[in-house]
Amino acid sequence: MSRKDLMGALDDADRCMRTTADRYAPGVATDEIGRIRFVGQGIVRADGLGRVRAEELVLMGADVTGMVTDLLPDRVGIVLMESGSGLRAGDEVRRTGRILDVPVGESLIGRVVDPMGRPLDDLGPVREADRWPALREAPPILHRAPVEKPLQTGLKVVDALIPIGFGQRELILGDRQTGKTSIALDTILNQKGRDVICIYCAIGQRSSSVARVIRELRDREAMAYTVAMVVEGGNAPGLQYIAPYAATSVGEYFMAKGRDVIIVYDDLTRHAQAYRQLSLLLRRPPGREAFPGDIFYIHSRLLERSTHLKPEFGGGSLTALPVIETEAQNLSAYIPTNLISITDGQIYLSPDLFRKGMLPAVDVGKSVSRVGGRAQVREYRKIAGELRLSYSQFQELEAFARFGTRLDDRTRQTLEHGRRVREILKQDRFSPLSVEAQIAVLRATVRGELDEVPLEEIPAAEAVISEQ
Repeated sequence: MSRKDLMGALDDADRCMRTTADRYAPGVATDEIGRIRFVGQGIVRADGLGRVRAEELVLMGADVTGMVTDLLPDRVGIVLMESGSGLRAGDEVRRTGRILDVPVGESLIGRVVDPMGRPLDDLGPVREADRWPALREAPPILHRAPVEKPLQTGLKVVDALIPIGFGQRELILGDRQTGKTSIALDTILNQKGRDVICIYCAIGQRSSSVARVIRELRDREAMAYTVAMVVEGGNAPGLQYIAPYAATSVGEYFMAKGRDVIIVYDDLTRHAQAYRQLSLLLRRPPGREAFPGDIFYIHSRLLERSTHLKPEFGGGSLTALPVIETEAQNLSAYIPTNLISITDGQIYLSPDLFRKGMLPAVDVGKSVSRVGGRAQVREYRKIAGELRLSYSQFQELEAFARFGTRLDDRTRQTLEHGRRVREILKQDRFSPLSVEAQIAVLRATVRGELDEVPLEEIPAAEAVISEQ
């Protein structure tokens, strides 16, 4: 390349960089008016917005809100935050100069809102203390502290064998109708009186299912410390896409004030499906299972915001309990493997255990917590190893015993002990146990004090031990 050609290429690159800098520079004029060129199901393509910024809010038609997601040389891609049934090609697109934000503050506690902060209950408008961007950056590594404080779910099988700590990201996964939401609800209910803020984010659920969850939270007085952010399956896919980010911003407000926060994303499978729908309509190239290439990124940027902050940065924590749905117990599907690699452990609910009445249907062998054991109460650690070992031995022997082989006395004793362990790990919905009661029951089980108790009398024996 000659010197003249090289200088020309450098000048072209310099002009391109200046144009890009001008486009993304803060404080640019917002009087640009574009035109809609295409209206799809939940998305719009428009032109004439040469200076619009990524993730900026725009208004179309009769004040229909959208968020700019694609910046291309000849057009911009816009995701609608509400129904676009009234939009037509040729309608104006007006810039707002601000990015998507959500109201935050103490007044949100006890409320049911959508991701835009609009109330979905009958308690009037939300009195916001501030507005925070929905798509915030995750806290830097140097602002984070180790996970040291245990989060008690009230469930024996989780607190003893799959412990969770404040600031952790623990995935809850399983097939349909295996009790995933029940695990999350029990965790929320067990925070009563513990000065913990809980956020339940329903993404793409049926309205009847969401109504049942909200009713349970209200009936059991959990809405006194809970925020419910709801976007139903019939809402715009853009609203479903933005919901978990908006809910996380609400939680980060309380975390910045030194509070402990638990946030449940129910569920991220529907979140991924909504994003796939938007991406395909925006003509992004599909990859594995038709998901776009950045599907890992949208979940990692969400879950990286969960952490435990150092005292000098507020000292609060944000614990994420994302829920996803598997199909036919396939843990190696695209979205489950993505989220398993992002999170710090998983609680797997088995449909086989559910059908046998083993509730909660937690498969101890496929469940793990990679962080929470460090924050686990010491008394749990003394019995958890032996409990897990005896339970796993029992599962292997039980499968072997089905062949009708004659068993020696020691094997029969191991089977009887394992049956008591399995029975003691059962727990009814909405009946969390205190730490003291759990440890007393599990210690008696590990020591074999219940081996002579008939299986049908185990619940009564557990009740007697718990009350002592």
